Amino acid sequence: MILIKAANIIDGTGKPAYRADILIKGGLISAIGNFSPKTASVVIDGLGRTVTPGFIDAHSDSDHYLTLLSDPQQEDSVRQGVTTIIGGHCGSSLAPLFYGSLKSIRKWGDPDTVNVDWHTVKEFRAMLRTRGIGVNFATLIGHSTVRRDLIGESFRDLTDPELDVFLATIRKGMNDGARGLSTGLGYVHASHVSYAEVRKLVSVAQKLGGVYTTHLRNEREGVAESVREVLAVAKDTGARTVISHLRPFRGNENEFRRALAAIDQGPSGAYFDVSPFAFSILPLYTLLPDWAQYGGFEEMLALLYDDLQRPRILAELKASAADLASYRIVDAKGAGALVGKTLKDFAGSRDLSSIPEALLALMERTRMKGLLEAENIDGSLLNDLLFHPKALIGSNAASFGEIRSGIRTERSTQTFSRFLELAHERGVSPEDAIARLTSVPAKAFGLEKRGVITEGAAADIVIHKDAAIEHVLVNGSFVLRDKQTLRELPGTFV
Repeated sequence: MILIKAANIIDGTGKPAYRADILIKGGLISAIGNFSPKTASVVIDGLGRTVTPGFIDAHSDSDHYLTLLSDPQQEDSVRQGVTTIIGGHCGSSLAPLFYGSLKSIRKWGDPDTVNVDWHTVKEFRAMLRTRGIGVNFATLIGHSTVRRDLIGESFRDLTDPELDVFLATIRKGMNDGARGLSTGLGYVHASHVSYAEVRKLVSVAQKLGGVYTTHLRNEREGVAESVREVLAVAKDTGARTVISHLRPFRGNENEFRRALAAIDQGPSGAYFDVSPFAFSILPLYTLLPDWAQYGGFEEMLALLYDDLQRPRILAELKASAADLASYRIVDAKGAGALVGKTLKDFAGSRDLSSIPEALLALMERTRMKGLLEAENIDGSLLNDLLFHPKALIGSNAASFGEIRSGIRTERSTQTFSRFLELAHERGVSPEDAIARLTSVPAKAFGLEKRGVITEGAAADIVIHKDAAIEHVLVNGSFVLRDKQTLRELPGTFV
């Protein structure tokens, strides 16, 4: 039993803060009140401290980068006060799997490092329980993960029997504990997928209480139209809907404003997630012309060695308005020494005559398994976006610890502290700021008894002093105590 005494409580609902004691027992908040004569095995003096619910990362990539398995403590998240992470975004999830293949996450992580001994969401859940995890984890069903298992690398509509199998897979996955369905319409394996297919699949998830999240079909010059497509799905199906990592890209500001206006007028249950940092992480292959992104990595690489197609690719890259020279290498499989270098640096070291040629050389060197960081987001629009009524805060990153230092950016380590800093600068009340990190995402993703401090709720607790996080509890167990991470793994599949 844990007793937090005389703390300033911000309960996550947006209501004014108040002072009280909190009694934690059996992983739950047992009681809130005045327990001055009461004793407990652990007593925390709350004077001068603020207690809040644990934060919810609305868009984690710890499953995509596989650090959910390699770094089960999720220390980068815990140190920010995150106690629950939502994964399975952008059409790619670790379950359900028909054949044990993790092809859909190759753009982020290396499936060869994992012994996949699960297929269903239920089996994945059991595996996580056995391995242990430091935070709570919720997953969506990845549309591309299931679709590629059904029809391989083909780019075609599903047949009626295939669609029936897909619908049955969603039903089972939802009954096994998945939170909904995600699509990655901006990625090559889903860019051709019809509105009708998405609507049918989302309808099934919605009937089982699921949320729909999506990587937009076009995030740049077609962002307004893409947003309207998502809002139409939300309206047609009634599903709670989240647009993944909504970003105001430079050069498309006016189109982005039109997209935001559509969101303002859209269904009340339509949200978007956003990170407070003005850069993007781009898988290498996404910089190829659209027509060259078909098939798997092997097919794309083959185009680079084709005497007819390589010059065509180079010509289109040279005509692009993107400032490729400044793009920084943050992950390069088999070429770790390149991490931290810009494409301009890489071109100079290889004596290459153009940045597009350097990009293709990097694709060849890493076999397409690399990532670039690009500062391509309008910071002013982004700061306003963070405080939009429909905004959810998501890192759009993984907890890496010290495993892969190159890609361990501020998004991994500072998303939530930076948001709170910006909220303070903007004059947002602490109560409203905390609600945006707790009860609001809990409502969006249907997480009951999470994101609030109330009797009977899960004891996911953060204790702050002077704006610094001292203690973090997940399900009533310390994962951070006196600013030191512990080896405990009390998280659960939610």
